[in-house]
Amino acid sequence: MFSESKKGKVLTETFPQANRIESNTRITGDIVSDADIRIDGKVEGNVKSSGRIVIGKDGFINGKIECANADIEGKFTGELLVAEQLSLKSSAVIQGEVTVSKLAVEPGAAFNASCTMKGAEIKPLNKPQEQEREKAGRTA
Repeated sequence: MFSESKKGKVLTETFPQANRIESNTRITGDIVSDADIRIDGKVEGNVKSSGRIVIGKDGFINGKIECANADIEGKFTGELLVAEQLSLKSSAVIQGEVTVSKLAVEPGAAFNASCTMKGAEIKPLNKPQEQEREKAGRTA
């Protein structure tokens, strides 16, 4: 009576699911995911995602983060490696070492970290003696 093409089909979600660690959750250990991760709880360990990592206002991570993008409203202590953009909201508190391509910081954020920006090669200023040697080397 019903042909195969007219039967109801189950729709699968086309949007990737985000992982969520709620505020009453505490994790000790490493987290690895291909999907986005939102952390409103506490994590002691490393977090790695090929997507976006969001640390909510009550979230806290002590460890190493590796991701494509990150939005931080809460607290982070450790090493932070962001391939693209790091956005720090006004309530963010960051301590440690940060490596990013782009950085956006809202007024009020506490950024107590050493920061390296990828892709921005800056030639160090030469001392006067080195400049003279450099000039002499070009004419020789």
